[in-house]
Amino acid sequence: MRIQLLSSLFLFSFGSYLYRVSSQPEHASFPPRGWNSYDSFCWILSEEDFLQSAGIISQRLKPYGYEYAVVDYLWYRKNVPGAYPDSLGFDVIDEWGRMIPDPDRWTSSKDGKGFTEVAKKVHSMGLKFGIHVMRGLSRQAYDANTLILDTTTGGAYEESGRQWRAKDIGIKERACAWMSHGFMSVNTKLGAGRAFLRSLYEQYAEWGVDFVKHDCVFGDDLDVDEITFVSEVLQKLNRPILYSLSPGTSATPTMAKDISGLVNMYRVTGDDWDTWGDVAAHFDVSRDFAAANKIGAKGLLGRSWPDLDMLPLGWLTDPGSNRGPYRMSNLNLDEQKTQMTLWAMARSPLMFGGDVRKLDEITYSLITNPFILEINSYSTNNMEFPYVTGTKGSTHKTTAHSQRSRRCLKEVGKSHAQFLGFTSCNHPKVNGWSIEALDQDLDQICWKEHMGSHEPLCLYKQKPLLSSDERLIYNQGELHLLASDGMEFCLDASPRKKRTSKEFKSGSFSPCRSDANQMWELNNNGSLISSYSGLCATVKSIDANVGNSGGVRSWIATGRKGEIYVALFNLNSEKTVISATISDLTKALPGKNLNATSCFGFGDIKDSISMEVEIHGCALFVLNCP
Repeated sequence: MRIQLLSSLFLFSFGSYLYRVSSQPEHASFPPRGWNSYDSFCWILSEEDFLQSAGIISQRLKPYGYEYAVVDYLWYRKNVPGAYPDSLGFDVIDEWGRMIPDPDRWTSSKDGKGFTEVAKKVHSMGLKFGIHVMRGLSRQAYDANTLILDTTTGGAYEESGRQWRAKDIGIKERACAWMSHGFMSVNTKLGAGRAFLRSLYEQYAEWGVDFVKHDCVFGDDLDVDEITFVSEVLQKLNRPILYSLSPGTSATPTMAKDISGLVNMYRVTGDDWDTWGDVAAHFDVSRDFAAANKIGAKGLLGRSWPDLDMLPLGWLTDPGSNRGPYRMSNLNLDEQKTQMTLWAMARSPLMFGGDVRKLDEITYSLITNPFILEINSYSTNNMEFPYVTGTKGSTHKTTAHSQRSRRCLKEVGKSHAQFLGFTSCNHPKVNGWSIEALDQDLDQICWKEHMGSHEPLCLYKQKPLLSSDERLIYNQGELHLLASDGMEFCLDASPRKKRTSKEFKSGSFSPCRSDANQMWELNNNGSLISSYSGLCATVKSIDANVGNSGGVRSWIATGRKGEIYVALFNLNSEKTVISATISDLTKALPGKNLNATSCFGFGDIKDSISMEVEIHGCALFVLNCP
């Protein structure tokens, strides 16, 4: 057998490699690929900067399949003193409470044109145009109590003999947890609520939008009702619009089961920024979604893809800032190669986030690497391959061993950790909560399932302290959950700020407030359900290795010509020799005869492959076995 090593190919250009955009009517036949403005411009992007970027994407990246140019959030916010991501009163809305582009930043949007002119120019470049939108209704429209548009009549929505307004449909207590001054859910059970959402997406279609990134509706912020209705609207439009969900904090395959068939891509982590911790945080979640067969599963009018988030490479800004690109990515080259390789092996959408106007050759060669793009588009049987070993701290060449060489890593101590998280209430392991009375005035709600000999995780129960008008909003059984027996900090269903991928959620507590994000209901079956997202709280008990936050990982996949891709990842903080045996690869891919004499490439191999991998680096092999 012969093997080809590809790890060195990331550093240079590779000649022409054209990605053919599918002409099939199916949505998202391959993982979507494009550019998103957030990592480089945050929210202050202008029409001039965007169109300049789109022109470069068309010339340099479109030949490699990067076909979407996406304007991220707050394109409707005035860039003036006092405005920031969660400010109130700086947004531009029309008479129906719908967001429209800030005319000072998007000059062609004046006179009610919206994004029509921008979309036309993007389309003339051979690209597709995308925008970011938030959940439901803006706080600004709610406060203004705007009328609701009925697109079937062109006038105000009327039902039961009256006109309906924003305050009739907005659910103020279900404001987006991390943008509470910005947006809130709408009541999709009301005809007026559905009419408002329909008017939004029909307007986007009229503008010429091809891609919508719908934020604050998934993960901790799950809103199945809104996702479901928006998906129904998109199916009926006269133009195809790719449907993407965000964010993905605490997302699980069980949660995705309810929505993956309604969308085309959906985030499965918090925001990914240019830190090693963020990159490393994607290994477990990508493994879980691959194991659940979610990669390329049935989606809205086509397929759907778990989304590992944008690629923060090249020239960037900072999260939540009021400034444009000004610095290079903090990831070193090995870490960038690891990120690109994992995104490819997991077949995540590839949305480049750097400033394309300052696209350096190393970054360019990385995001246009032909093997990476081939794997991302066409590979199958993508999965984490657990049968690898790592040996630290030795000098080693890439070799092909005729005998197995497995050395155990040094023993490390272990500690026990409990993590409070959230998942779909359809999950079989959410019914582990019960009440314990401490005295006549104080109860605890404790998780006791699957804890073994460890102490249960307990929260203090308290009825919410609400004013008389607020009390009418909530069900009788709803309650606050506190970290201690004082009335100060209550459990949030979603954190009050956007989390990055590395910020693993172990419960979020903030000062107690009277909104749905802190309201919980304990059901008789032992499930603890959030009034904000409809998700259930659960506790994971983990024995963690102390002093070993890294480790080695591997992914495998098969190519469309019969080749086998093997990626080795070193998450350790020192060089590590990573090895895999051919017999174990055969077990993972039972339909392949890896001892076949027809295999060819570079380097002989008999029983195993092995390589010393750089700190936070990776090695990518191709076994050519047609």
